[in-house]
Amino acid sequence: MSVDWATYDVEQVRLMAEQCIVVDHNDKPLNGDSKENCHLMANIEKGLLHRAFSVFIFNSEGKLLLQQRADEKITFPGYFTNTCCSHPLMTAEETEEEDQLGARRAAQRKLEHELGIPPSQVPLDRLEYLTRIHYLAPSDGLWGEHEIDYIFVYQGEVECNPNPNEVKSIRYVSKAELQEIFTTADQKGMLLTPWFRLIVEKFLYKWWDNLDNLKAFNDVDTIHRM
Repeated sequence: MSVDWATYDVEQVRLMAEQCIVVDHNDKPLNGDSKENCHLMANIEKGLLHRAFSVFIFNSEGKLLLQQRADEKITFPGYFTNTCCSHPLMTAEETEEEDQLGARRAAQRKLEHELGIPPSQVPLDRLEYLTRIHYLAPSDGLWGEHEIDYIFVYQGEVECNPNPNEVKSIRYVSKAELQEIFTTADQKGMLLTPWFRLIVEKFLYKWWDNLDNLKAFNDVDTIHRM
């Protein structure tokens, strides 16, 4: 499929050459393929599936850090979402399977790239792994997502310096404030990413109520088909 790259942001186009990890439905790596190919709906409709991660950062007050994706983003521009969501790459460091180490490294890398959070503030061993979800979501007629998404939660204070090419805005919200956002988003025209909606509606509030005991929810075996 031919893409008119002249209509997109130059830096975001450059990032579309990154090599994502193509997996089967059981999350077994098959090969690498470009971020472009992995996000074209024409390929997704043929079953192309890749690995991803989503991070939810809570501060010491128990508030969740949200980001609004930059308008420059190729998929879901301007949408509000969880703290950080992206992809491990087809590299030795980010394909390591034990203890989700590859996905943890990718999360740490992208937290710095998107939000300017120093890696030292989000140690790999303090990213609490919860579970995986498998979902498919179109962004527009051309682009979409089809991912097995590793979900991590971190609680602690972080310093943010958002990259404006990635992030339009950030905000911390309480549980009540997030519930209000979800109740009124459609009425107010506030866009929410589909994976964020799925995770919030299926899982997030019970995790939020148990931030001091997240290990009880650790599920390394299940891939939830959404």
